[in-house]
Amino acid sequence: MNFIGSIINTEFFIAAVRLSVPIILAAVAATICEKAGIINIAMEGMMLIGAFFAAWGAWLTGNPWIGLMFGIFAGTAMGLFHGWATIDLHMNHVVSGAVINILGFGITRYLMVLVFGHPGNSEQIPLSLAAFRFKIPLLNKIPFIGDILFNQTPIVYLTIVLLFVIQWVLKRSAFGLHLHAAGEHPEVLATLGISVKKIRYIAVGFSGTLCGIAGAFLSIENGLSFSEGMTSGRGFIALGANTAGGWSIIGSVIASLFFGAVDALALRIQVLNIFDIYSELFLIFPYVAALIAVGGLVFKSNPPKALGEDYQSE
Repeated sequence: MNFIGSIINTEFFIAAVRLSVPIILAAVAATICEKAGIINIAMEGMMLIGAFFAAWGAWLTGNPWIGLMFGIFAGTAMGLFHGWATIDLHMNHVVSGAVINILGFGITRYLMVLVFGHPGNSEQIPLSLAAFRFKIPLLNKIPFIGDILFNQTPIVYLTIVLLFVIQWVLKRSAFGLHLHAAGEHPEVLATLGISVKKIRYIAVGFSGTLCGIAGAFLSIENGLSFSEGMTSGRGFIALGANTAGGWSIIGSVIASLFFGAVDALALRIQVLNIFDIYSELFLIFPYVAALIAVGGLVFKSNPPKALGEDYQSE
C-alpha cells in the first residue's frame, strides 16, 4: 500500500491534469472540426505554431498575456488555412493536415533562426503565465478535488471554462445543431438556407484557436521558452483521444485525461527510480496507451457520416 501511495497521490493527479491540458485542448479541437465534416490531423503543426508565436510575443513585449494572444492568433490563422485548403480548394483533408504538420516544424525552425539567430531553444521569456497561479476561494477547500482543480494556472482554468461552454453550445444551441448537420447531412443543412461553408470555417478556425492555446500552454505557462518540436507528438495523441472518445467532447476529455495520467505515471516512476530500466522506455508509455485506446478499448468510435467528404454547393 505504501508503494502505491508513493506513486498515486495528490501530486500525481495534479501532474496528470496539467499534462492533460494541451491534449484536451487539441482533442476537443479535432472533435469540433470533425463534427463539422473536416478531418483534422494538423493539431501537431497548429500547436507548434501557437507555441512559437506565444513565446515570441511574450519575449518581445515582456507580457505573457500578449504572448497568449499571439499564440491564439497564430493557431487560428493555421486553422483557417486548413479550412481554405479543404473547403475552398477542395484539397484532400488528410493531405492538407499533413502539409500543416510539416509546415509547423519547418516554419518554426526558420523563424527561430530569423528571430533569435539560432535553432533549438528560444530566449527565455521574462515572466510566464505560471506566475499568475491562484486559488479559487472556497472551491480550493474541497477535499482532494480542491488541490487538483482549483489551485491552478490561467490556461488550466481557461480550459475548464471552455469545456463547459463548448459542451453547452454543441448540445443546447442552434449553432451546435448546425455544426452536427454540417458533418452528418450537409445537403439538408443547405436546403434550410444555412451556409455549410460558413459553419465549417467557424469550426476549423476555432479548432486552430484551441490548438494555439494548447501551444501557448507548453511554451509560456508550463515552460519559459519555445523548443523545436516541443509538442512531442501531443497533437497525434490528441487525434487518438478524439477517436477513442467517439467524436464527443466528454469522451475526448476522458481519453485525454487517461493519456495525461499515463504520462504522469511514467514520469513519477522514472523520478522515484522504482524500476531499474532504461529511462527512454518511459517515453513510449503515452503512445502505447494511444494505440490501445484507438484500438477501441475506451469508447466505440462513431465518426460523422460526412466526415472527409468534399461539399460543393450547387
